[in-house]
Amino acid sequence: MSDVTYWCELAWLHPGEAVEGVVVRVVGSRFADVVPGVAVAPKGAIRLAGLTLPGLANAHSHVFHRALRGRAEAGAVSFRDWRERMYAVAASLDPDSYLALARATFAEMALAGITGVGEFHYLHHGEGGKHYDDPNAMGHALIEGARDAGIRITLLDACYVTAGIGAPLDGTQLRFGDGDAHRWAERVDDLAGEYLKTEDVVIGAAVHSVRACPPEQMPVVADFGHRRAAPLHTQVSERRTENEHCVSTYCATPVQVLYEHGVLGPRTTAVHATHLTDVDVALLGGSSTHVCLCPTTERDLADGIGPARRLRDAGSPVTVGTDSNAVIDLLEEARAVELDERLVTGQRGHWTADELLQTATMVGQASLGHPDAGFIVPGAWADLVSVRLDSVRTAGVGAESALERVVFGATAADVHSVVSGGRRVVVEGGHVLGDVGTLLADAISAIRG
Repeated sequence: MSDVTYWCELAWLHPGEAVEGVVVRVVGSRFADVVPGVAVAPKGAIRLAGLTLPGLANAHSHVFHRALRGRAEAGAVSFRDWRERMYAVAASLDPDSYLALARATFAEMALAGITGVGEFHYLHHGEGGKHYDDPNAMGHALIEGARDAGIRITLLDACYVTAGIGAPLDGTQLRFGDGDAHRWAERVDDLAGEYLKTEDVVIGAAVHSVRACPPEQMPVVADFGHRRAAPLHTQVSERRTENEHCVSTYCATPVQVLYEHGVLGPRTTAVHATHLTDVDVALLGGSSTHVCLCPTTERDLADGIGPARRLRDAGSPVTVGTDSNAVIDLLEEARAVELDERLVTGQRGHWTADELLQTATMVGQASLGHPDAGFIVPGAWADLVSVRLDSVRTAGVGAESALERVVFGATAADVHSVVSGGRRVVVEGGHVLGDVGTLLADAISAIRG
C-alpha cells in the first residue's frame, strides 16, 4: 500500500477558510493525516502550489454527448436539431468506440479537477435494441473508461421505456430501452452484483424522466435504489413543454408525479429542476432531495435558469454537473449558479464562493454515493485538486482572496495537479495517459454521427 506525503501551499480544509502550509499524508486511497500550519515542505513531500481543494464532483454527465461539441452548433438552431444530432451519435457507438470516447472524456474531466462523476447512462443496447452478448457491455465500457482516466464513477443506469408520455420507442431510442422497468431491474441487478466489493464504482439507478418512464413503473426503479442504498437520479422539468405535457396528462407537475410514486428523498437527485412551481420547490426541499444544476447545458439548449437559492433554502442540497459536456469546467458550472441568478433577479450576492465550492465538492460527492469524499480530513477519499494562483486569470492579492479568485476567476486550465483516490493522475497540467486532445480527436473522428 502506497504512503505519499504532500505539502499544500494553501488548502481549503473546511468551509470558510483557506489554510496555509498543510501537510497531507495519503495511505492507499485515503487520507491518513492532515496537519496545518507547516511553513516549509517536509523533506520528501510533493509540493502542491496554489490553492488545493478536495476533488470536484460532476453530478450529471452524458459522456457520449462530448462528440457533439462543435457539431451541435453548426447550423443547429432548434432543440429538435440538437436532439437529432445527438441520436446520430448514439446510433453509431458500440462498446469499443464507447470505451475510447469514455476514456478520453473522463480524462478531460480529470484535467479539470473532477475525481467523481455521475454518468447518467441510457445507451444500453445495440442497433434496434438488440442486446449484446453481455447486456451490460456499454456500462462496462463506461466503467473501464473511468478507471483508465483515474476517476470514480457512479453509473446511474437509466430506465427508459417510452419516447414520450404514452409513445413507444422508435429508431435510435430502441437502444435505450429494456421493455419495462422489471426487465430493466433484472439487468441492472446483474450489473450491480459484479461491483458489490468495489469502492471506486457505485451502481445507481435513474428514472430517465417523466416522459420516458411511466409513473406506474417508477416504484420499481425507486425500489432498486432503496434495496441497495444506492443513489437515485432523475431528470425533471428541464423544458416547459415537458411540464405542459405532464400536467395535461396526469394533472400534476413532474415533481408531483415523482413525489407521488416514491422517487424523491435524501438519496435522490433531481437534475435540472428548471421550471418549478412553489409546490415543487416545497416537495423537493421537504424531502431533502438533492438538485443538480447544469448551467452550461441549460444555457446551450435555451432551457432556462432554475431557482437555485430558493431550492437550497427550502432544504435541497444543490450540486452541479456538465450534462452534455459542451464545456467541461466545474468551476464555470459552480460560479454560474450565482451569476445566472444575478441575471434573473438583478441582484448580486446569492451564493458565497465558499457555498459554491461546497456544491462542487462535498455535496456533489454525497449525491453520487460518496459521503466520505469532498473533504480533506483523515479517513476521507484522498482527492486533492490544486489550482494555480499565478495565472493570468488568478494572479492578484494574497491568500485572503484565494477562494474568490478561484471560484469566480479560475478555469479548468488552471488545474495543475490532481490526486484521485490516492492516485496522482494529473501532473503539471498533463494527464498520465498522455495527450488527452489526441485521445479525444481519435475517439470522436471514429464516430460516424
